[in-house]
Amino acid sequence: MRALRIFLIVVVILGVLFVIVDRVAVHFAQGQAADRLRTTENLSATPDVSINGFPFLTQLAGGSLDDVEVGIKDYQSATGTDGRSIRIDDLNAHMKGVEFAGDFSSATAATADGTATIAYDELLKTAKSDTTQVAPGVTARVVGLSDGGNGKIKVSVEATVLGAKLPNPVSVLSTVTVKGDAVQVHADSLPKLGGVNLAEDRVREITDFQQAIDQLPGGIKLDKVQAAPDGVEITVKGSNVRLAG
Repeated sequence: MRALRIFLIVVVILGVLFVIVDRVAVHFAQGQAADRLRTTENLSATPDVSINGFPFLTQLAGGSLDDVEVGIKDYQSATGTDGRSIRIDDLNAHMKGVEFAGDFSSATAATADGTATIAYDELLKTAKSDTTQVAPGVTARVVGLSDGGNGKIKVSVEATVLGAKLPNPVSVLSTVTVKGDAVQVHADSLPKLGGVNLAEDRVREITDFQQAIDQLPGGIKLDKVQAAPDGVEITVKGSNVRLAG
């Protein structure tokens, strides 16, 4: 019995040591992966990287990670327009089946999906915020974007009719969708500006717009979008997503 007791104690101690070594190793690996990702994507700050699954050491030995979570607080995405970028907030992605080199110099996920937010003030930069003539004696411009409820965006349009600015902006509910690599905003109905009849195509030059998002980390792509209280929530997905290298 004494020998069995000693054996059990040794097994427990070894188990505890294995867990400690495993957790230290995963912590080190997360730091290495985060540094590589920051360099690859030219990020302003180090992202959060969490390697899930236990034990980590067996995954490390096999050169493949089951589940990796990546969080980027502030990502500047290219828009394809004169080097201008758009800020993507709180980009969180789940990576599955991540194959990697031993020093994390390269890593590729079989699949990835995630979420992020584009704040309304960022999206407003794309809208027609300059005063534009939409009819003889009538000018208009977009002055605000906000949550319109039920997945819609509320577009606020400021108008001037025959030199007199309307006392309050006119609100238009718009549908937001994904079109290729762009977020597209399309008015559900056209606003009435001072009771003047306006040509639809001229008004839509103001109310409708789209924002291209040409480059997301690792080559993930836009999947779905929906208006929310703090901005447009986007869903992303991809395959063979490159995390480093």
